[in-house]
Amino acid sequence: MILADFSLLRRRRDLRLLVFGYAVSRFGTMFTQVALAVQVYDLTGSTLAVGLLGASEFVPIVVLALVGGALADAFDRRKLIWGAELTASAVSLALLVNALLPAPHLWVLYVAAVIFAGASALLRPPLDALMPRLVERDELKAASAIYGSLANLATIAGPALAGVLIAATDVSFAYGLDVVSFVASLTAFALLRTPPPPPDAESPSLRSILDGLRYAISRQELLGSYLVDINAMFFGMPFALFPALADRYGGTQVVGLLWAAPGVGALLSMSTSGWAARVHHNGRAIVLAAAAWGVAIALFGLAQTLWLALLLLALAGAADGISGIFRGALWNETIPDHMRGRLAGVEMISWSSGPLLGNARAGASAALFGLRGAIFGGGVLVVVGSVALAVALPRFWNYDSRAAS
Repeated sequence: MILADFSLLRRRRDLRLLVFGYAVSRFGTMFTQVALAVQVYDLTGSTLAVGLLGASEFVPIVVLALVGGALADAFDRRKLIWGAELTASAVSLALLVNALLPAPHLWVLYVAAVIFAGASALLRPPLDALMPRLVERDELKAASAIYGSLANLATIAGPALAGVLIAATDVSFAYGLDVVSFVASLTAFALLRTPPPPPDAESPSLRSILDGLRYAISRQELLGSYLVDINAMFFGMPFALFPALADRYGGTQVVGLLWAAPGVGALLSMSTSGWAARVHHNGRAIVLAAAAWGVAIALFGLAQTLWLALLLLALAGAADGISGIFRGALWNETIPDHMRGRLAGVEMISWSSGPLLGNARAGASAALFGLRGAIFGGGVLVVVGSVALAVALPRFWNYDSRAAS
């Protein structure tokens, strides 16, 4: 079988609602993310200022992802998801109001980015911890592929449309569409029938958070999946440079295409991932996919034409999509349910800190070495780091999902 088992959406009602709600939310969020980057670059003309958006989001994500994970192990995950989503909708509304002012405030954009990141940090742990409860163990890779495919479809359509609409109108239109998208996502999440937390669930506390961190660090296969992804995203994340690159490729309307291209590749790789069920060495698949991401990003840094740049970004996204399938499966196969929320918080830090800090690194590197030098050098470091981590973490490299059954 080549295609992922999309019939799961027909058979699993709550998985269908969860995936739909997140995909719609992701679609709207992409409008806001592109609009934030474009608006900051328009107001400052600085790639570093755009990169600092990611740096400003780092602290709330690190702190609140751990808190959100502990809450997800103790309370109703659906209510946590709904509350976080409602908070994010209020942030988008504030951005819309600011954008409509005669002179929008730059500080509002950074404050909004911080609060939006905090809401995301509280949203994703219960969301990710809930998904494995909605399917059987042998359906996990297919569920991860579907979840990722539809999220990436939103990641493609959102930025592509955002770039065109922002160029034709202004950023307020993008913020407004995000506000509207929250109506659909909040409705879907409200209809979820979620399993209750276990009666003996541990109350959220510093001790419970530290227990989750200790568990994550003690499992080399988990630690490897985190570090390989952080390395790939920190050195190979070029999104903060897209507004500046777009000036070379044709203008603001190109920003959305650059942003969407990795999602196109990820969607194709995830939707044709039926073969993944026959691959049992998840660690090796993660390392090879991360290295492939690095190669594609390095070549993207050298691309002189828009079509080649988009193709290489799509190839990078395809590699990242494959990595995501095997990382998700490894996590869901090895983590006990009573710790899923806390470990989902650790996972969120691993897959979000790399892009956030990576965008800041990219912006600073571009100021020092130029746009292409920053991207090419980062891609090379991704490959070097992936190989080094594979050698340093043999249990991760040799992990076999059959032995974990």
